[in-house]
Amino acid sequence: MGMQQAEGITLFGLGGWRWLNQPVNWLSYAGLTVTADSGTDFWRTTHHGFVRDTGHALLRPVGGRFRLSTRFFGDYREQHDQAGLLLRLDESNWIKAGIEYVDGEQMLSAVVTREVSDWSVLPLEAVCGPVESVTIEMERADDAVTIRYAAEGGTPKAVLRIAYFPPDVPAEAGPMCASPDGAGFPIRFAELDFTDAEPPVTPEPSGAEPGLSD
Repeated sequence: MGMQQAEGITLFGLGGWRWLNQPVNWLSYAGLTVTADSGTDFWRTTHHGFVRDTGHALLRPVGGRFRLSTRFFGDYREQHDQAGLLLRLDESNWIKAGIEYVDGEQMLSAVVTREVSDWSVLPLEAVCGPVESVTIEMERADDAVTIRYAAEGGTPKAVLRIAYFPPDVPAEAGPMCASPDGAGFPIRFAELDFTDAEPPVTPEPSGAEPGLSD
């Protein structure tokens, strides 16, 4: 599915948002509330053998150096229900991080995709105890993205993952969610903080891959 303009919307004091795969039900009140549609996902090939680019993400342009964090609450119900942040260059190059529901347990999760997906998880309760919400942060600098987390509304300091991401390439980032195997579930992104150290450049249309080479 293509990008869809969230016309006239300002969220968390920021404009310029665009939907990737707009969900049927979403509301921009007290933050952002979304119900993930059934059968949605971001994944490429590894282990499962399929490619899916149907998850929901509300994105805006980001530069080569930025910090983006969000605190969110999810009513995770079924296998692989997920929510968090997405940094996206195109359908083959992206990073998502947040919470994924796996075998009845909430996992801190990071998926790094460069043509194929690479997944890592950490049991949430084991490192944060029982919590109602988490805060996830992405920091992009040079050729790396650092993913940090904290319980509830704390300042993210613990590192979940450091991953390569092409430097100096226009990209987009923002809240994401998906429900690959379930009937869908609600998520509320209660807070979002964004600091961009470089002016963003609007990404080229899907299919163009500036800055990438074999």
